[in-house]
Amino acid sequence: MSSHEDYWSIGELAERAGVTVKTVRFYSNRGLLPEASRSGGGHRRYGPETLDRLRLIRSLRALDLPLPEVRRVLEDEGAPGRVLEDAVEGRLRELGSELKALRWREAALRLVRECPPAEQADRLRLIGTVSLPPNTAPLARFWRAWLPPRMPARVMSAFLELAVPQPPDEPDPAQVLAFTRLHAMMTAPCPTGRQPQPEVHQVAGARGAAVLYTGLAEAYELAGPQLRRTRDPYPGEALDAYVAAYASAYGSRDTRQFRRLLAARLASGPRLDQYWELTAVVITPPGGRPEPTPGSADDWLRAALERDNVGAA
Repeated sequence: MSSHEDYWSIGELAERAGVTVKTVRFYSNRGLLPEASRSGGGHRRYGPETLDRLRLIRSLRALDLPLPEVRRVLEDEGAPGRVLEDAVEGRLRELGSELKALRWREAALRLVRECPPAEQADRLRLIGTVSLPPNTAPLARFWRAWLPPRMPARVMSAFLELAVPQPPDEPDPAQVLAFTRLHAMMTAPCPTGRQPQPEVHQVAGARGAAVLYTGLAEAYELAGPQLRRTRDPYPGEALDAYVAAYASAYGSRDTRQFRRLLAARLASGPRLDQYWELTAVVITPPGGRPEPTPGSADDWLRAALERDNVGAA
């Protein structure tokens, strides 16, 4: 059992810990440093074990853990270390988000600095419309409105994963510009109240839409390696999957006549070329070869279909 001689004043504790009296008082007032007793004059007295507790608090605060998390770690008796592990993981996630925001701000500043003076106002306007790091929710909302109604959630989520570009953690100015333009394009009011959808995609019922987009996703994945190798469009497995997606959605079969009819319908529909061009910039590492998108894969497959039809004529 400790005697009163073993207790330290607030000044003695501060000196041993290498902090100010103000710091000790701050943590004491918040209940993080329990007092062992009070002197006859009413002054706080602390036991030697408080020094280790104060050092732990300082270490946790040096990691920028907030006071509520520090308190939880200090009170962690049932599962030693678990609360600390969770707190550290949470702070790491927060720091990752903060660092990403800083990198996006840096790239945005470089974008403004490097553009001609006549374009600076336009660049600033675009940058001011998005959060940094940017939020992809407006792009997802566009696609939910564009896609056929009543699509199964599973199919919708799978297509959104393909169609909505994820902002890179370390963007360059070109990627910042591309994403801000994407955001502006997708949030601009549509004169008709809804972005046009290709007639070829307007298949009957939710089941047809689910079959179509599931099959298209498979075809795009098969075409991806050919695009990365910059191979010219050609008939093959990817094209077969592409045609099969439409044939299944229409309740038809993959015949020569169907391929000709499909090519004609595809050629007459509206396109989203600018969206996919900007998406390719967003997802392609600086200096790298353009990454495939659903748009570029669809272009490649359409060209392969045209080539196949010509070859069979």
